[in-house]
Amino acid sequence: MKTVKIIGVPEHFNLPWHLAMEDSAFEDRGIELEWTDVPEGTGKMTQMLQDGEADLGIILTEGIIKSISQGNPSKIVQEYVSSPLLWGIHVDANSSRNSILDLKNDKVAISRLGSGSHLMAYINAQNQGWNTENLEFEIINNLDGAVESLTNGSGAYFMWEHFTTKPLVDNGTFKRVGDCPTPWPCFVIAASETFLKENEGVLKHILEVINTYTSEFKQIPSIDRTLSNRYEQKLEDIKEWLSKTTWGQEQLSAATVNEVQKRLHDLNLVDEIKPIETFLWK
Repeated sequence: MKTVKIIGVPEHFNLPWHLAMEDSAFEDRGIELEWTDVPEGTGKMTQMLQDGEADLGIILTEGIIKSISQGNPSKIVQEYVSSPLLWGIHVDANSSRNSILDLKNDKVAISRLGSGSHLMAYINAQNQGWNTENLEFEIINNLDGAVESLTNGSGAYFMWEHFTTKPLVDNGTFKRVGDCPTPWPCFVIAASETFLKENEGVLKHILEVINTYTSEFKQIPSIDRTLSNRYEQKLEDIKEWLSKTTWGQEQLSAATVNEVQKRLHDLNLVDEIKPIETFLWK
């Protein structure tokens, strides 16, 4: 049995992996998948791939492209979620701010540097026509840290996946002042180059299994109820999220890699635009 260490966020996007593991679909191919939830998100996961603490990661596209550009010895092996991620933009529920425009001069709470919450703050600021050099950040590690910071009067705003934070909007912890979708497919599967060198056959088996599960995921009877129960989300929110979400089974396109690189370069978040083969596993 080949052990493979895989990491991802503890969110509804990753249920196909857990269903496949519960069905022993990987074990049937001689693979023991060891899943670790990483609530801190993409910044922590890129570090874990770089440090050899994980073989595979289900990771935000812009985060892994930035990390690889800066020397992380990893590759994108394929798309995972091909639809955009909808980032909710949140403030403390008692804040007087009611729109994105009200946030122009405010600090941003982020999980860590290089995370999705960090990079999307730049994308949002650029979309609003703000000077991105003026952005200031406060590192809060994870969603619990954001709750603590915002409710204790930090005055920061916080960007996180819209449906994951919706229960906190519904219960009066956060106020959502707007949304910012990613301009590209949101999640990819990335692998460390060390793993890829020795395990190409193993990876192909893993991709065959997960691609079967994601392509059939929406057809699973009562999958909306399963998601609602597992992730403690309202059924109507899960239905809306499912209607907006598409899983991908192909390699990320060269055009998308270049689009992400160009946005990151325009924002001075990477030093140069690099060749496609720097990022994509062939």
